[in-house]
Amino acid sequence: MTEYVYFDDKFVPSEKAVIPIMTHAFLYGTAVFEGLRAYYNKDEDKIYIFRPKEHIERLISSAKVLYMEPIYTVEKHLEILKTLLRKNNYKKDAYIRPIIYKSANRIGPHLIDNPDKYTAFSFPMDDYFTSDGLKVCVSSWRRNSDNSIPPRAKINGAYVNASLISTDARLNGYNDAIVLSQSGKVAEGAAMNLFLVVNGKLVTTTTTSEILTGITRNTIIQLAKEVLSLEVEERTIDRSELYTADEVFFTGTGAQIAPIVSIDNRNVGDGKIGKITTEFKNLYNDVVRGKVPKYKDWCVSVDD
Repeated sequence: MTEYVYFDDKFVPSEKAVIPIMTHAFLYGTAVFEGLRAYYNKDEDKIYIFRPKEHIERLISSAKVLYMEPIYTVEKHLEILKTLLRKNNYKKDAYIRPIIYKSANRIGPHLIDNPDKYTAFSFPMDDYFTSDGLKVCVSSWRRNSDNSIPPRAKINGAYVNASLISTDARLNGYNDAIVLSQSGKVAEGAAMNLFLVVNGKLVTTTTTSEILTGITRNTIIQLAKEVLSLEVEERTIDRSELYTADEVFFTGTGAQIAPIVSIDNRNVGDGKIGKITTEFKNLYNDVVRGKVPKYKDWCVSVDD
C-alpha cells in the first residue's frame, strides 16, 4: 500500500518527498517538530489523534524560537494531519510527525533570509518500549540548557543531546537514561519526562528545570488530581531521591507510560512495576482511545 506524506503543500507518496542535499535544516538541524500519537479504537472502528491542538500550539511556539512563521493556522495544521491519516488508512495505532524547517540551500548557520517549509509524515507504531520494566542509569551527559538550545522547544538539532544520552545508556546495558540539568539536578529522561511516587505523592520536575513541557506530562498531572486523587508536587529533585522513590516512570508521546524498575543498578521499590504506575498505564490507555467520557474531547477523530 502506498504511504503518503505531506510535502510542498500537497500529499505525495513518501518516495517522492525529497529535499536537496544543501537544505539548511539538514546541514544545521534548523527545524522544529512535534510527535503526536493516533490511537485506534476497535470498538468504534475509529482512529483518534490525542490532544492535537496542544501539540500544534507547541509546534508553533517552538517555531518562534527559530525565527520561523507558523506556516498555517492551528485549524489548517489539524486538517492536514487528519487528512494524512485518512489517506494512509491505518487500522492500528500510529505516530505522526509534523516538521517546520529552514529550506535555504546554502552554507552558513544564520536564520536570516531563510524560508520556512512544512512537511508531515506518519507510520504505524506500537509501544516504544517493549520491556515490562525499564532498567536505566543516570547519564554522564547533561541536558542542554535554556541558554544554549532551550529544551522547551522541540528543535531537531537539540536531539543530538538525547541521542548521546540514550546511546551511551544502551551500550552500557541499560534500556535508557535519566539526565541531569546543568546545575546537577534531575531533569528528565533522554527524550521523556519523569515522575516519582514518594509516600503516595506524585513528584515531578518543574517546567523551569530544563525539560520539555510535555503534553503527556500535563495529562498525567491532571489525571492524578482528578481521577486518582493524588497530590502532585512540582519541584527540584536531587539525584539521590531517585534511589529512594517508591515508584518511578517516564512519560511521553512515544514512551506513553514507561515504568522504571531499576536506576543505577538499584531497585526502585521492590524492583517490580508499582501499583500507582499500573493505574496510570491502564487509565491512560483508555483515555487516549476515547473510552473515558470526561476526557473524550482530548481525542479528535480523523473522520470528524
